[in-house]
Amino acid sequence: MAWLRRTRGTSCETFRDERSPNGFSLLPWLLMGMGAFSNLFQGETPEPWIGGLGLLTFNSLYVYVSFRSFVKETREATSTRVALALLGLVTCALALAYGGNWLLFFPLLGLATGAAVRMPQLRPVGLVVGVLAGGVSVFHDGWGGLDIAYATWISTMVTAAIVSLSEAVRQLRTAREELARRAVEEERLRFSRDLHDLLGHTLSVIVVKSEAARRLAAGDVAAAQAQLNDIEAVGRQALTEIREAVTGYRQGTLRDELDRAVSALRAAGIEPVVRRSGPPLVPQTEALLGWVVREAVTNVVRHSGAARCEIVVAGSGGERVRLTVTDDGGGGGQPGAGGGTGAGTGLKGLTERLATAGGTLTAGPGARQGFVVTAELPVEARGLAEDRVEVGVGGPVG
Repeated sequence: MAWLRRTRGTSCETFRDERSPNGFSLLPWLLMGMGAFSNLFQGETPEPWIGGLGLLTFNSLYVYVSFRSFVKETREATSTRVALALLGLVTCALALAYGGNWLLFFPLLGLATGAAVRMPQLRPVGLVVGVLAGGVSVFHDGWGGLDIAYATWISTMVTAAIVSLSEAVRQLRTAREELARRAVEEERLRFSRDLHDLLGHTLSVIVVKSEAARRLAAGDVAAAQAQLNDIEAVGRQALTEIREAVTGYRQGTLRDELDRAVSALRAAGIEPVVRRSGPPLVPQTEALLGWVVREAVTNVVRHSGAARCEIVVAGSGGERVRLTVTDDGGGGGQPGAGGGTGAGTGLKGLTERLATAGGTLTAGPGARQGFVVTAELPVEARGLAEDRVEVGVGGPVG
C-alpha cells in the first residue's frame, strides 16, 4: 500500500489549507455497499466467496482511483485509466450476477468516474457509464431500474463539477500567491534602486564638497567651513532619506531635488540654470522627476567636466510634462539610457520605472556638445499655474 501512503501525503499537503475535496472525501460513500456486504453474511448471495472477492476487488479499485484522481500526474497516468476501466467491468459483473443492493455500486462508479475524468472526455464517458447502469438495472428491475441510471449520471456530473470548481479555486489561489511574490520582488527591486540613487547622489555631493573644502582651506577658511557645514547637512539629510526609504514613507518633491541639484552643481564649480513652468504635478509624478534630476545631476558632477548645466521642467502638449537636463561637458563620459551610448545602472532603472508610469526617458550626446537627459511623464495636473524662475550662480530655485 505504498502508493496509498504517497498519494495520501500528497493529497493532504495539497488540499489541507484549501479544504478542497480529496481522496478521503469519496471514502464515506462506500457505505452504500453495506447492503451487498450484509447479503454475503445472510446467505442471500449465491456463491458468496465470489461475491466477497468481487466486493474486495471493487473496494480496492475504488480507493485506488479515488486517491489518484486529485493529483494531475497520477490522474492522467495509464494505470489510473486501466483501474477505472476494471472498476467498471467489476461493477457490471457484480450487478448482472446479483442485482438488488449490488446495483448501488453503479453510483459509486459514477463518483469515481467524475473524479478521474475531465472535459472533454467526461461527457462521452459519463454517458457510457449511465447507459451501462440503466441497461443492467432495467435487466434486473424493469423500468424502475432507470432510477439507478439517473443516480449514476448525476453522481458523475456533480462530482466532476465539484472537483473542477475546487481545482479552479486552487489555481486562483496559486495565481494570487504568485502575484504577491512578484509584488515583493518588485518592491525589493524598487528599494534597491532607491537606495542606489540615494547613496550615489549623496556620496557624489560629499566628495565634491570635500574637494572644494580642501581647495579653500588654505586661502578662505570661512568658505571651507561653509562647505564642511554643507557636508554635514547632506549627510544628515541622507540618513533621514534612507530611514524614510526603509519605512516606505519617502515622497520627495521636485522643488527639493532642484534645490539640492543647484547646491551640488555649485559645489562642483558648475553653473546651474533652472527653468520651471507648467501646472502643478501630483506627488507621484514629482517624485519620479525628482529621481531623474538626482541621477542626471549626479552624472553631470561625476562624469561631464561641464561648466554649465541647465534643468528645464515644462508642460508638453498640456497632458504631459517634460524634464530636460543639459550640460556643456564632453558628453561621451556619461552613462546613457534609452538611446544613449552606455548602460548606466541608475538611468536604466529610471527608464523602467518611468515606462511603468506611462513615461519615457532618453539620454545621449547633445546636438552640439554635452549630454542631454530627457524625461516625459503624464501631467495629472490638479489645476493650472505657472512658476517660472531662472537661476544663475547666485539665484534661488523657483
